[in-house]
Parts: sequence; structure tokens; C-alpha cells
Amino acid sequence: MALGHAPLGLLGLVFIAGSLVMLFLTILPGVSWVPPLRDTYFLRAETIGIRGARPITQWTFFYVCGLENLNCGFPQAAMGIGSDAWAPGGLGAPRELVGEYAGGTTSHYYWYMWRFGWVFFIIGLFFEVIAFFVGFLACLGRLGAAMAGLVAGTALFFNTLAVCLMTATFVKMRNAFLANRMPAQIGAHGFGLAWGAWFALLIAVGLFFAGVAAGGGRKKSDHVHSTSRGSRRNRSRGSNLEIGSRRRVKEEYN
Repeated sequence: MALGHAPLGLLGLVFIAGSLVMLFLTILPGVSWVPPLRDTYFLRAETIGIRGARPITQWTFFYVCGLENLNCGFPQAAMGIGSDAWAPGGLGAPRELVGEYAGGTTSHYYWYMWRFGWVFFIIGLFFEVIAFFVGFLACLGRLGAAMAGLVAGTALFFNTLAVCLMTATFVKMRNAFLANRMPAQIGAHGFGLAWGAWFALLIAVGLFFAGVAAGGGRKKSDHVHSTSRGSRRNRSRGSNLEIGSRRRVKEEYN
């Protein structure tokens, strides 16, 4: 049996809530040392041979940290990938990562790639929080489901841009370190949470719009049943009139 807009709206809320939890866990590493935040990062690299760098460097959303997200620098919004990772000039770092941006620590490509990715994460989070509260209207009717779907769809658009730019930035960084014979690895927790938040939001958008379709199907079904009942009543009325007419003709003949 097809679900109505209320159960679908409730399921959409559950998936948006799950997406928000994963998104916050993606953003907050470095703020606290508790699990799983201390194990969440986008990239880890062995940077002991780079001037002014930690032996092990981990890149998170707001911070550049050491092993297990300890020995972090100052929090920075849309930071350059080398701004707190090594000294200006980046002696010993892969050359494609170093440039004139962020005090001579970050190249043009990585400066803009992560800067835009960072901003899209924040915009997506903003719309997703709004979508969570609008999502309660999805339990009440088709209009509420449509509004929730549109706001959640906007959040999905910006989150898609964010996770794609994040993936491109840190995968290319890892490859640059490996090409420079410096061990590096992608953060399984960081990438898993970011893409998990995106996937949960995608399901929520689908559920909200399914709620719109479910409401429309029920109205159409009610209209069909109403028309069918009206047709039966009309046929019954017509049949009674025909019988009455035959009786009058018969009486007049007699």
C-alpha cells in the first residue's frame, strides 16, 4: 500500500536530521578531541621534511592539526591549505601546493578550490537547517511537502558542489604528496561523513517530493470514486424514470 504524505514527510525529517548530524561531525573536528572528532580529517600527510611543518599534518574543516587532531593551529574560515601547515615559501612541500596566496603558502588552484568548497558547505548547511524545520509542514499536506522538497533540494545543490570540490581538492593533494614520495592518505571518517550527509539529504529530497505525488494520487482517486458514485446514482435515477414511464404508457393503453 502506498504511503501518504504524513509518513513520507516524517521519514524525510529523519533523513534530514541524520544528514545534519553527519554534516556537523564533518565540520567540528579540531574543536574537541572526543571520538569520532579526533579521528575525522580530510587528509593526513607526513610533512616532517617541510620547513615549519608538523611531523604529521591533518587537514580538517576549520583547522590544520597534528596527529589525532592535536596541536592544532588557530581556526580559520576558508583557510588556505598551506596557511597553517608550513612556513611561507613551503620549502620541501610539493611545488604544486605552494604559491603566493595565504602568505605565500598556497597555490592559486588550491586557494580557490577549497575556498569555494568551504563556502558551499556553509551555504548548504544553512539551507539544510531551514529544510529541517520546513519539513514538519510536509507531514500536513502537499504544499508543505513541496516547500520542504524545494528548500531541501536547494541544500542538496550546494552540498553537491561542496563535496565534489572537497573530493577534488584533497584527492589531488594526496596525489601530490605521494608523487613527492611523502606518505599521505584520505581521511575515511571525513569523506564518509561528508558523502553520507549528502546521500541522506538526497533520500530526504526524494521522500518530500514523493509526498507531493502521494497526495495528488489520493485526490485523483477520491475524484474517480466520487465520479463513479455519481454515475451510479444517475444510472439508477434514469432507470427509475424509465420504469415509471413504461408504467404510465401501459396504464394509458389499458
